[in-house]
Amino acid sequence: MIAVRYSIAAALLMVVFATAMAQARDLPEKGVTFDDMATWLRAQGSDAKVTTDSLGNKIVASDGGGFNIYLFDCDSDRCGSVQFAAGFRTDGKIRLDRVNEWNRDKRWARAYLDKSKNLWVEADFDLVPGGTYELLNDELATWKKVLENFRGFFAVK
Repeated sequence: MIAVRYSIAAALLMVVFATAMAQARDLPEKGVTFDDMATWLRAQGSDAKVTTDSLGNKIVASDGGGFNIYLFDCDSDRCGSVQFAAGFRTDGKIRLDRVNEWNRDKRWARAYLDKSKNLWVEADFDLVPGGTYELLNDELATWKKVLENFRGFFAVK
C-alpha cells in the first residue's frame, strides 16, 4: 500500500515537472536581437523602441518606463546578455556616501555617479545559455521593483 502511494506521488510529480518544462519558452540559443527585446518589452505592456543613446550606442528605450536596455555579448546580431539602466539628472545633489549606502545594502543593482554627477542605476542579466522568456519576465519584474525602490531611496523621478 505504501509503495503504491509513493508510485502515485512520483507519477504526479513527473507530470507537474513535465508540464512546467513544457510551458517554458526558450530564448533563441545564441541570444536575442534588439528587435526581439523591443517586441518582448511591448508584450509586457511597456513602450519600447530601438534607438541610440546620447553616446551613439544602440539601445532599446522604454521612455514610459524611464529606462533603457543595452545588449552585450553580441555575435551576428544575437546578444547573450542585457543591462537595464536608468539615469537621473541630479545637478550634483546626491552625495557619494549615499550612493555607497545603496550599493552596500542592495543585491540586484548597482548605482554610480557619472562624470557630470548624474545618478545611474544598472542591473545585468545573462540570457544564454539556457535562458527562457519566463526568466526574462522575472528579471523585468525584479528590475521594475529595483527601479521603484531606487527612485524612493534617492527621491528622483
